[in-house]
Amino acid sequence: MATDGKTEETKVVLTKPFSIDDVYRAPHLIQRILSLFKNVRPGSDLTRFQLPPLFNFPKSHLQCYGEQIYCTSSDLLSKCNNGQSPLDRFISVVAWSISTTRPVIFGFSPYNPILGETHHVSKGNLNIFLEQVSHHPPVTALHATDDKQNIEIIWCQHVVPKFNGGSVEGQVHGKKELKLLNHRECYEMNSPNLLVRFLPVPGTDWIGNVSIRCQESGLVAELCYRSHSFLGFGGNQRSIKGKIFDSLSLKVLYEVDGHWDRTVTVKDKQDGKFRVIYDAKQVISGLQAPVLMDAKSVRATESTLVWSGLSQAIMKKDWEKAREAKKTVEERQRDLLRERESKGETWIPKHFVVSHSKEGGWECSPIQRWVPAAPIIAL
Repeated sequence: MATDGKTEETKVVLTKPFSIDDVYRAPHLIQRILSLFKNVRPGSDLTRFQLPPLFNFPKSHLQCYGEQIYCTSSDLLSKCNNGQSPLDRFISVVAWSISTTRPVIFGFSPYNPILGETHHVSKGNLNIFLEQVSHHPPVTALHATDDKQNIEIIWCQHVVPKFNGGSVEGQVHGKKELKLLNHRECYEMNSPNLLVRFLPVPGTDWIGNVSIRCQESGLVAELCYRSHSFLGFGGNQRSIKGKIFDSLSLKVLYEVDGHWDRTVTVKDKQDGKFRVIYDAKQVISGLQAPVLMDAKSVRATESTLVWSGLSQAIMKKDWEKAREAKKTVEERQRDLLRERESKGETWIPKHFVVSHSKEGGWECSPIQRWVPAAPIIAL
């Protein structure tokens, strides 16, 4: 591919997504992790905190966000679209929302995306495109469309990590919108927060409240992601509890209960019957790495290309080369920033229109109506 006027070989590094059936261990990392926070105080904003490559796994955050959408063993979006009634579709959307909750490896973190970094993947008829629209603070925009089924997803995410002494909580701001255009329905939802706990028992958990609502049908789901009980023990790890109700009458229709890494059930409040709406083993197990189908169409900003040198070094455990590869990417970004500042230029996203809401949040609107097919294909 052509980059900066020179012809270079495209080297895209594609790695396997995280599945619930994978077992990851991070031996001897706890002391090293705690050593990183010697000069960090509780409440500190960690968005500018840089991890050395030893603590990275070979992916960018941009890839991880995309994998939440395109790495599935079951086609939950079609089930959402094919529901016979608004309530059937809503329950399927709740299941889809839960499916975007993925395992996180304790002791490791993805790369912080550079400004303007992109990730473009297709899964069947669903085409997914992401762009890093801000670096400080880090804001990611996602747009996915299926022109066969008339489905659109828009997701703007802004994570603020806070150090709380014995843990770091990644507070996830922003919303996902899932639009079933054939039904003229839009489902808005937020995401749980990520808790990385060092003491007393090291581990990671998704925690907090998630709201899913459809203005057209008036249906609402309120879900609570729960962590361990006191001292990190107990049976609440990765659990979800909540309810689905009609916002007009406030009548509770279903109770939601289960674990996002196992199964989630709903209980019909009218007849007391239970049924499984989500089975993680069917959806996020046995996942495979995407494949590159068209090397010439890969953008120079593609995440799996930008970080390819670093990813290769990490996979080979060549830490000296990894440090050099990471330094090269970061110094290039500093050079571009100095160049823009010297010209008085402001960087503008190429694929999204970005604005700030009255509440201080970020809103990202895609420029293109439909996302084109990608050179990288998810299996």
